[in-house]
Amino acid sequence: MTKQIHTISFLSRLLDIIGPRRCAICGSRLAVSEEGLCGVCNRHLPRTEFWRSPADNRMARLLWGRIPIERCAALYYHEGHSQAGRLVYDIKYHHHPELARMMGRMMAEEYASFFDGIDLLLPVPLTKKRQRQRGYNQSVEIAKGIAAVTRLPVEEKAVQRVSFLGSQTQKGKWERNENVEGAFQLVDGSRVEGRHILIVDDVMTTGATIAACAQELLRARDVAISVLTLCFAKS
Repeated sequence: MTKQIHTISFLSRLLDIIGPRRCAICGSRLAVSEEGLCGVCNRHLPRTEFWRSPADNRMARLLWGRIPIERCAALYYHEGHSQAGRLVYDIKYHHHPELARMMGRMMAEEYASFFDGIDLLLPVPLTKKRQRQRGYNQSVEIAKGIAAVTRLPVEEKAVQRVSFLGSQTQKGKWERNENVEGAFQLVDGSRVEGRHILIVDDVMTTGATIAACAQELLRARDVAISVLTLCFAKS
């Protein structure tokens, strides 16, 4: 066993010399023990700490009155032009699904108690056309990272996205709501009936997309909904 560990360590160091890994935020070279983010950027990531009060926080309150919510959290605050903001842009637009999986693992490790009682992970789906354009669904990749730590199943067949009317980025609250009205469809309620579902997404701003997805899931019998996103937009 000790020999195997030494071999893995040697290979890791060798690979790091051949192709140095870089921090996803600042670009500095990563130490062998670091993954994705350097120690400095990891410490300065603007964490929300929502997991400390998962039923009542800024994020959860945006969903009150729209869907029944059990718990709600995000790893960190997203600000578009900040250094940490680069993470989401790289994941979504610069073809880095490995970053999404890495951040999913980070969330699962930091938020271990948050997953108590959760039955399955349901990433917010993209339309088939949108997924072909991007090459992957970033929410699925985040969910895969979470699943690698929690061993929870990832459910991708219960609900589908049937329309995409453009990015939510530049839209106001009411425009966002209208933009996702009727965007999702419950395809197979039997896959989620009687389950506590954790909806997984990359960013939550007004909660319009997540609420629309959850409303379809609630058409299935006896489901409970919780939400976890990589980040939460302050404004």
